[in-house]
Amino acid sequence: MPWIQLRVNTTELKAEQVSDMLMGWGAQAVSFLDAHDTPIYEPMPGEVIYWTNTIVVGLFDAEHPMAEVISQLQNVSFFKHGLEYKLEQLEDKDWEREWMDNFHPIKFGERLWVCPSWRDIPDPTAVNVMLDPGLAFGTGTHPTTALCMQWLDQVIQPDQTVVDFGCGSGILGIAALKLGAKRVVGIDIDPQAIEASGKNAERNNVAGQIELYLPKDQPKLEADVVVANILAGPLADLKNIISAYVKPGGLLALSGILTSQAHVVMAAYADEFTFDPIVEQEEWVRLTARKVEL
Repeated sequence: MPWIQLRVNTTELKAEQVSDMLMGWGAQAVSFLDAHDTPIYEPMPGEVIYWTNTIVVGLFDAEHPMAEVISQLQNVSFFKHGLEYKLEQLEDKDWEREWMDNFHPIKFGERLWVCPSWRDIPDPTAVNVMLDPGLAFGTGTHPTTALCMQWLDQVIQPDQTVVDFGCGSGILGIAALKLGAKRVVGIDIDPQAIEASGKNAERNNVAGQIELYLPKDQPKLEADVVVANILAGPLADLKNIISAYVKPGGLLALSGILTSQAHVVMAAYADEFTFDPIVEQEEWVRLTARKVEL
C-alpha cells in the first residue's frame, strides 16, 4: 500500500495533543522525531519525554484527503499564527522484507558471529548466534551491542554464570552461553523482550540454560559476569541493583552510554569497582570493571 507522511513541527508541550489529533483524523501510525538533534535518553518505566522542538510524524493512506487534515490543523488555536509542516510520499515497500534483506551476519572478536535466522551461516566452525530480534532491541548492528559482544568474546570462560540486565532480544546472554557460560539470567522491563529472548534461546538450543525475568520477579544471585546495555540514566539510578549481581572479583560491562556521560556512570560505581580504560565506538562507550574483593 502507498503511504503519505505528514511531518508537523511543534513543541514538547503540544506533541501529544498533535499526535492525538492526527490519529483522530485518520493517521494509521504516529511517531516523534527531534527537530534539532537534541539528545534524549531512556526514560524510566512509565515516563514519557519529548524534545523541546518535536516533529510529530503521521502516516496516512495515500488516498486519504490530506487537504482536509491540513485545514483542520491550521484551525487549531496554537497553529493559527503559522503551521510548519511537510507532506512526503513514501515508496510502496514491504518494510519487513526491506529490513530483513539489510540485516546481514556480523562478526565480533575472534570467535563470535551473529546471524539472522533467515540467512546462511558464513562460518559453521565459528560460535554462531542465530537471531530474530522481533520487537526487542539488540541485533548487533548498534555500537552499544557490538561493544558488549566484542567484550564477551574476550572474557567468557567455561562454567560461568552471567546476568544480562536489560536483555532485549537475548543476544548478549545467548552469546555468553554459546561462548561457554553455564547459566544466564536475563532481566528486562518489557514482556516483548522476555518473549523474544525466549524464542531466540530456543532457536539456539540454549533454552534450558537461560532464565528470563521481569524486574518484579528477578532473583537474588551473584554472577561471575554482569552485562547491562541500557542507557546512562538508568545505569546510574540502578547502580545498587546491578552491582549486587556481581560477585566479589567478578566482571561488569556497562553500555548504552554516550562519551559525554561516561564519567557520571563511572562515578556511580567507583566505590565498588576498578575500571578498565574506556572503549569508544561512534560516540558510544563501553565501561568494563572488576568488583573489589573485600
